[in-house]
Amino acid sequence: MIKKRDYVGRLAPSPTGLLHLGHARTFWIAAGRARTADGRLLLRNDDLDTARCRPEFIDAFQEDLRWLGLGWDESIFHQSERRDVYLGAMRQLHREGLIYPCHRSRKEVAAAASAPHEDGLNDEPLFPTAWRVAQEDVPAKLDEHLNINWRFRVPDGEHITFDDAAAGTQSAVAGRDFGDFLVWRKDGVPSYQLACAADDATMGITEVVRGADLIKSTFRQLLILRALGAVLPGYYHAPLLTNDSGERLAKRHDSLSLRALRDQGMTPDQIISRFEKSEW
Repeated sequence: MIKKRDYVGRLAPSPTGLLHLGHARTFWIAAGRARTADGRLLLRNDDLDTARCRPEFIDAFQEDLRWLGLGWDESIFHQSERRDVYLGAMRQLHREGLIYPCHRSRKEVAAAASAPHEDGLNDEPLFPTAWRVAQEDVPAKLDEHLNINWRFRVPDGEHITFDDAAAGTQSAVAGRDFGDFLVWRKDGVPSYQLACAADDATMGITEVVRGADLIKSTFRQLLILRALGAVLPGYYHAPLLTNDSGERLAKRHDSLSLRALRDQGMTPDQIISRFEKSEW
């Protein structure tokens, strides 16, 4: 149930392409839940992927959101301008002994004989616990070692559970269903898991509305949020929008971008009407 006060939601598009229908529908749901709760809705630009993000797509998603009738409160937040927030989170995790440097490549992890794939969560292999760095071997000064990968040490055997407002109760076992995960990359950029959790905490987000494909990320982010001492938000993972063949809509389907449909003459009301029927 949505709380009727102090609600803060967020929209978090990534400027790697034109806004497609799947994300547009999720943002429409997020805006509706914030409006129903008489709360605030913030806009965050998830632009940490410098290789794929483009300034023109930042302008484009703002224009497309406004055209669809979705507004937000306050100025836009840019992840690329929030490095101090992520460094602060890293320093806290380091002080608490929850992260360690990782020199293993993706290829090594994938090829590890003892690395089964994470059960039902994604296609990533479980990071072998034998490769963990002992706490006494973790560098004492984090800031001098931000040019290497860092992983979060998950609490093996702990059941992580949360109640999702759309998908129901979700549960996973740390160390079995998902393993130690990246929180910082050797190129000096925080991982999605760390940046998202730190942002939700510092922005005061009370409910995260996003696609059901990100349920797997929530278990990891809950561990980070707990370690940061943050108030945990609620979650609403919306079912994914699919085409007639049951294929998930994605940015590669340029013909189904909001901009393309707009250029074809579709109106916001027509698009929202189909969102309400969960069809496309």
